[in-house]
Formats: sequence, structure tokens, C-alpha cells
Amino acid sequence: MKITAVEWGRISIPLRTPFKTALRTVDSVEDVIVKIYTDTAAVGYGEAPPTGVITGDTAEAIIGAMEHHLAPNLLGRDVDDFEDLMLLTQRCVLHNTSAKAAVDMALWDLYGKLHDIPVYKLLGGARKHLVTDLTISVNDPDTMARDARIAIDRGFDCLKIKVGVNPQLDVERLSAVRGAVPVGTTLRIDANQAWKPKEAVRILNGMQEKGLDIELVEQPVAARDLEGLKYVTERSYVPVLADEAVFSPEDAIRILQLGAADLLNIKLMKCGGIYNAMKIATMSEMYGVECMIGCMLEGRVAVNAAAHLACARQVITKIDLDGPMLCAQDPVHGGAVFCERNITLTDEPGLGVTGVDRFERVGILEK
Repeated sequence: MKITAVEWGRISIPLRTPFKTALRTVDSVEDVIVKIYTDTAAVGYGEAPPTGVITGDTAEAIIGAMEHHLAPNLLGRDVDDFEDLMLLTQRCVLHNTSAKAAVDMALWDLYGKLHDIPVYKLLGGARKHLVTDLTISVNDPDTMARDARIAIDRGFDCLKIKVGVNPQLDVERLSAVRGAVPVGTTLRIDANQAWKPKEAVRILNGMQEKGLDIELVEQPVAARDLEGLKYVTERSYVPVLADEAVFSPEDAIRILQLGAADLLNIKLMKCGGIYNAMKIATMSEMYGVECMIGCMLEGRVAVNAAAHLACARQVITKIDLDGPMLCAQDPVHGGAVFCERNITLTDEPGLGVTGVDRFERVGILEK
């Protein structure tokens, strides 16, 4: 199975409601889709969201990396030379982790199709079902309480609450949400780097003392402030999940060695795809640290790939793969079945994706 062409283009999917965090507000998923063609008619699918405020990857940067670095190095290559393709993808250009992730997942898709096996089984997995949380965007307390009730009505029992815009108001937001949901509902919070270390400890411990019962907090301090992250981890009543601080296996090992976080968040777009994500998961197992699998604002192609990884590794115990459930439409055919909080993999070869509607081609490179 040889690669004969690489195609890339844009896709736009409206969201149910605007997605608001401490860093940005977004109304739609605006992703880059990658298709890798072969001489056997098999096609591998990948996806990359432009999340410049987190990864530094704009749509133009992703497209540029595809056109000038990734695609030219893939043409004519044999999919069965898989390790070489993985290393080539990671080494042919610096940074550009989202573009690399899109190519990485498309290659895994093709490798599974070549050997007629789903990716999660290639990775050693046996489970096929995951339960995800749902994100509640940062808003005024009443709006967040309303959105939380809607999520509960949709069947979700674990909510990730965006905070960090106004520390004093954050407590009111969490109180409103906690009062709006049934007893036993799991609440996670995501500060998206919004707080200083001492401020984070004060806010988090205050939340727990008020009985808000927070399961974990994502990235309470600046991504590169590992000492600050460690400070919070050692003093907070709420377990700390490193997110934006974990872009690579090298980042992960530093955090693990420092004891700077209680958990690690693996996102394919940060680490460059499944290949590096597996390394992070293995390191975490060695240190006895559980992981979350997360996503950016991604459609079902990319989140489907993350679900295959999550079903393969037992160290991944927290699931935050709600991207498709935030979307008002689903243009993707095949792949995992997303039904509100329930994600169920199929046993179709590779990642199982068979097509994407409303794909607008930007470029193609053919051998």
C-alpha cells in the first residue's frame, strides 16, 4: 500500500452554543481535514483544529505545514514502513503539532485498513465504550446553571466547567451550577492558565470549603510555570491536572519527575498524534499517574482517533471528548458512534471513517 496523494481542505461546523473560555470565544468548528490516498483505493482521514491561542497553530500554518513539509515527504512511501512514517512525520518540520496529529491519525487509519484491524486493537485495546463529560462555557452564573441543567437533561452526569475570567465570580458560577444539578453529578473545572499560584490555592481551597466538591482542576496556572503548578498541586484540596503544560513526552517526564501535577491531560493536537500520545501514556503508567484524554474544538474525525487511543490504554481514566456533542451538525460518515455522553467504537478497519461532507479542498499533492 503506497501513498499516491495527499489532499487537505477546510470544514466548518456550527456549534450548538458559543464556546467560551478564559482564553477565547468561538462560534463554530473551523478545522483542516487531511486525506491520504493510496494505490489500493484506501483513504486515511485526519483532522486538525486551528487553536492558535493554545498550540500556536492557525489554519494557515496547518495548511502551510501540509503543503511544504508533510505531504511532500509522504508521497510514494509504503504504509507498511510505519515506524519510518511516524518518525518522518514528527521530524520533517518543527512544532506544527496539529498538522502532525492530522497526518499521524490518517496514517494509523491506513495502517489499520492495510491489516484489516481497528486502531484500538492495533494498540492492544479491548474496551469499545467510553463515557465523556460535557463542557459548560464560562458565562454569568444563571446562564451556566441553565446550561448545566440542559446537559443533565441530555444525559450527562459529568460536567467540565470553564472558569478563570473573574476569580470572585468563579465561586458564584460553581455554586450556581452545583445548585442546579443532581446530587452525585461530577464537576470538573478548567481555568485555562488564568490564575497565579497562590491565588489558585486560595480559590480552589475556598471552593472545597464551600462544599462545591470539585473532582479536579485543569491547568490552574501558566503553562510554563512548572514550579507554580507544583506549588498548587502540593497545597490544593482539588487534584491538579496538567493540560497546556503537556505538549510532548519530554514535557510529561519533567512534570512527572517534579511531581508537579496529580494527573496529565493527553491531547493529540498538543503532542502531534497517537504516536507521541502513547509515549506519554506509558510514562504516566511508570509513575502511577492517571491520564485524561482531551480534545480541542474538534469534529468527529479527530475525536474518533482520540477515542481509539483511550480504549487502548487503561491509564487513561478520565474522558473529555465532547467536541462532537458541542456541534450542531455532524458531517462525518463512519467511525465511532457518539450518542451524547456515550462513545462506542466500531470494529471497522483503521479508524472507520468513510467520508466527510462539506469538505472544501484547499490543496492536493499527487505523485
